[in-house]
Amino acid sequence: MDRLQSMRVFQQVVEEGGFSAAARKLDLAPTAVTRLVSDLEAHLGVRLLQRTTRHLSLTRAGEVYLARLQSILSELGDAEIQVRDESHRIGGELRVLAPSVAASHMLAAAAAGFLALHPGVAIDIDVVESSDPPVHEYDLALVGDDCHMDPDFICHALVHSEYVLCAAPAYLDRFGEPGEPQALAQHRLLRLRRGARRPGPLELYRPEAPHERVRLVAAAAIVSNDLDSLLRATLAGAGISCQPVHLIAPLALAGRLRRVLDGWIAGHLTLMAVLASRKFIPLRTRAFVDYLVAHSGRFVDCLGTQWDGPRLPDVRPAAH
Repeated sequence: MDRLQSMRVFQQVVEEGGFSAAARKLDLAPTAVTRLVSDLEAHLGVRLLQRTTRHLSLTRAGEVYLARLQSILSELGDAEIQVRDESHRIGGELRVLAPSVAASHMLAAAAAGFLALHPGVAIDIDVVESSDPPVHEYDLALVGDDCHMDPDFICHALVHSEYVLCAAPAYLDRFGEPGEPQALAQHRLLRLRRGARRPGPLELYRPEAPHERVRLVAAAAIVSNDLDSLLRATLAGAGISCQPVHLIAPLALAGRLRRVLDGWIAGHLTLMAVLASRKFIPLRTRAFVDYLVAHSGRFVDCLGTQWDGPRLPDVRPAAH
């Protein structure tokens, strides 16, 4: 028995004063209306209506039940209206999950631009470093392609980047610049830890020969599960780290970082916007995903106008 439908039919029978009138109002067969009310009475174990050929009236139990039922169905109707409204207006709270580097360097700026267009939205950002982020608990999550992906997730690619080696000019001026991958063993390396395991050997390769890899076992001066912390340490001159090329390009163009071992990369990163389901997505979420995709495209296009391809420009000071 569909209890909710039976409740609504019972209420309609009382309001219309008969089964036939309620059936016409609800566009149901009279026999279906009669059956639904009878099923409800059988479920409750009481008679709700007194029926005669000419008259229909509520029993005492029917009066008590209808009084409570009307408020319940009214609140339920209000809730349905509110939920439908949530999916048709750009307003309300938007909960977003992201790793710190994505939150700091992309999400924050995108959120500011989106709020300028849609001031009725409130954005709640949670920063979590995890290979298995709790995507289902949020309206939207920004994750890397190394995270666990449920087959039901809806994914929108934002940025595809290469991991490159980089260091601050002050560090390279003090310790010199490695001329080949093996020379990294003599430098201070800042390594990213994924999960609880410490970083393994550093693998480097050239994009034109991805199967010819150099594996380097070297101690790390700093290990962190937070890529943004490693970036800050690199900028402070702590050592050499692997960073997404699109992330460090503005810093290289400003002279704050230099690429090390040009032509070698340490892998790829794809940043994605992920929704747990395609069902019942509020308009604010759909609008923000669209804005984020456009924002990331403008971010990449803007950087692309400043150098040719993913290779970082040489921004070392000119020799005197």
